[in-house]
Formats: sequence, C-alpha cells, structure tokens
Amino acid sequence: MIYVDGLPLTTTDPSLKGSELLAFLLEHPTLIEASNRLKAMPEKKVSFSPAKYLYVFQREYATVDPSLVEFVGTDEATTCVGLVICNRNTKMISISHMDFVKVVDMGLTQMLSLVVDNDVDAALDVHLIGSFEDEPIQLINGNNQSGGRHIIPSGYSLPLCLKIVEALQHRREKFQLQTFCVLSHNTKRDLNGSAVPIISGFVVETSSGSVMPACFDKTSRCPDEIVRRIRVTVSSEDPYWDGKLLETYDTLCDRIVVAPCTWILDWGKIAFSLQQLSDSEILMRCSTSPAAEAPDFVDNERRIWSYLIKHPDWRHTFTGWKPRIFERNPTGGWSRCK
Repeated sequence: MIYVDGLPLTTTDPSLKGSELLAFLLEHPTLIEASNRLKAMPEKKVSFSPAKYLYVFQREYATVDPSLVEFVGTDEATTCVGLVICNRNTKMISISHMDFVKVVDMGLTQMLSLVVDNDVDAALDVHLIGSFEDEPIQLINGNNQSGGRHIIPSGYSLPLCLKIVEALQHRREKFQLQTFCVLSHNTKRDLNGSAVPIISGFVVETSSGSVMPACFDKTSRCPDEIVRRIRVTVSSEDPYWDGKLLETYDTLCDRIVVAPCTWILDWGKIAFSLQQLSDSEILMRCSTSPAAEAPDFVDNERRIWSYLIKHPDWRHTFTGWKPRIFERNPTGGWSRCK
C-alpha cells in the first residue's frame, strides 16, 4: 500500500482506484514539492572513480548493502521509470530501471526479496523518477463521490507509471512515497518544441538514501556494457526472462553477475540489416521517444549490432548457460572472473 506524509492513500480517499490514484499523486502538494527540490539539484556527472559505484541498465535491477556499495544509479531513461526502494531499518536499497508494463509485478517481487526480509511491516521509502509526457495526458472527471479525476492511458510513459502505482498500492508492504518525479513533473520542451524529460538519470547515496540527478559516461556504465545492453534487446524473446527484471548483481558478495540470456541465430541477420539504416532511421525505428534520446543512442545501438553480427550464437557469450561474473579490483574497476 502507498503512503504519503505518513498516511495510507485509502485514508486520504478510500475511493481512489487506478488512474484516479495516479492523478491524485500527480496533484499531491508534498510530492510536487519533492519533485521541484529534485529538479533544482545540479546533475552529478559520473565517470570512473575509485568510489564503489554500481550501474543499473534498462530492465535490470540490483539490491545493494550500503556497507559494500557507496552509490547506485541508472540513466538513459526516457519513457522508462527508475524505481528505488529503501528499507529504513536495514538500509538495504533496491533499484530498477523499468521499461515495460509486463515486468512490473514480478519485478517488484524480485526487488523486495532482499529488502523486506519477510517483514511486511518494514518502513520502505520509495522514489519514482523518469518517464515524461510522451503523449499529452488527458484528465477527465471521475464518477466517484469525491469528485476525483482519472487519466486516459496513452503513449509509453503513462501506462508504465499507472501499472507501477497500481502494483505498489495492491501489495501488502507499506511504501512511503518520497519522490514522484514522473510524467508532467518531469517534462520540458526542447528548442523544437518537443516534449523531453527533465531528469533521465539519478544516483542514490547508499549511506544516506539521498537521491540526486545524474548522468553516467561509458567509463562508469560497466562492466560488460555491450552484453548487458544486448540482454535488454533480446530478453523479450527469451521465455526464461518473461515478466522478469534482468538479474545483474550478487548482493552478498558485491559482484556483477550477468545472468545468461539466449537469442536466435537470426539476430545476426537482423543486426546486419539494422546496421544499414541511417542515424535518423535508427532513432525512428528503435526508440520509443526519438526526440528525447541522448546523443550517444545511435552509437550504442550500432555497437550492439556489431557484437551480434560477430557473435550470432548466444553460446559464445554464455558458454554452458553460465553467467558472466565480475569482481571489483584494487583500482576501483571490475575484473572478469575465470
């Protein structure tokens, strides 16, 4: 169940359901104030550092122990949503980069497995950051006695945010919603008048649980960047990952564990065909929000396709269906375990 200002939303308005709940949260003064504070913060630019960082790619999740990880974050979110859940008592933090409605229910279960530790009464601070108004939001008056309004789902961002809010509300755990910087709270206009997100990435300081806007460069989106990006592309075709977030991190041992994923041999041919497209065609065909993508989006896509062309058989990447494991080295980077 979702709480705001220490009160469950059923106490605030028992009749709120579905899109009316989302509309209520978007208009809540406490959450508006929290979004404004977040947007006023300077963006932290993250490069390689000896500090213990952990990066989460799209459709991945990771649960971290503050005694082992100093900062955890994600970026490149346009129509995606970054979700942070922090246990106030144990200080354990789980973060995910959700990109698809169908991964929300199972993804929450995955995230909470090491955070709640069988304590459904644990106080869980929650932050939702990302997504923007890729389609204009339409509010209409509801039929309930309170006169609440509800939203007509459209685009990519809105259905995902609606699903996450509904899933949090329907679970037994107590989610103290601290940040709701999504949709209208996270939208601005670029020089061409196109809607784009204000914040597309963030980092969590694990010792305090504080969240700040952030962007990562190639030196900090590691290790195993290309293989992890490929898993996002092909995992929807792999039945093992149906409805799940991608596993990436060993919480207890502070290791990156890139769990295996399969792909069909045809991906090599598909990648070769996509590689022939112009940059503008790639944006239009491969992005849910072409006008909002970062400058390196096309380059990242091309690097994925180059790998798939060179390695069309997944068994080259995940030999024997074994994960790819990386440990921290003395310089602050990551080294692959043999």
